[in-house]
Amino acid sequence: MSNQLDLTRGWFRKGESDLQTCRLLIKNGPYDTACFPAQQAGEKYLKRLIAFHGVQIPRTHNLEELELLCIGLTRSPTLTGIDVTLLTPYAVQMRYDAEFWPDYPTAGEAMKVADKIKRAILDCMPPETYP
Repeated sequence: MSNQLDLTRGWFRKGESDLQTCRLLIKNGPYDTACFPAQQAGEKYLKRLIAFHGVQIPRTHNLEELELLCIGLTRSPTLTGIDVTLLTPYAVQMRYDAEFWPDYPTAGEAMKVADKIKRAILDCMPPETYP
């Protein structure tokens, strides 16, 4: 279980790093760049829960897919109330679409969604899984 706990804690630390990066970028921009770590944070928090349950982590950036997997593992009502669809495009679309330029309010909303995912995942996890 030590390796599984280490993996679970590692996913959380990576998510925290991404969320902190998002917070720093939102202060002054660029806002499109701030949305990417918000998506990454949400993805890593969801993958943390999947790792905790010992399930093979899918190689995807699709947060809807990851959220459905997490809901199946936990039946968490907190997690089902989060609309993760806002974040998924920031993994790939915004990195390659020259016309996709999120503004400050959009970046702030992305950060809020990532933070909601974090709190929902923390509510599903026992204290020994915290870093």
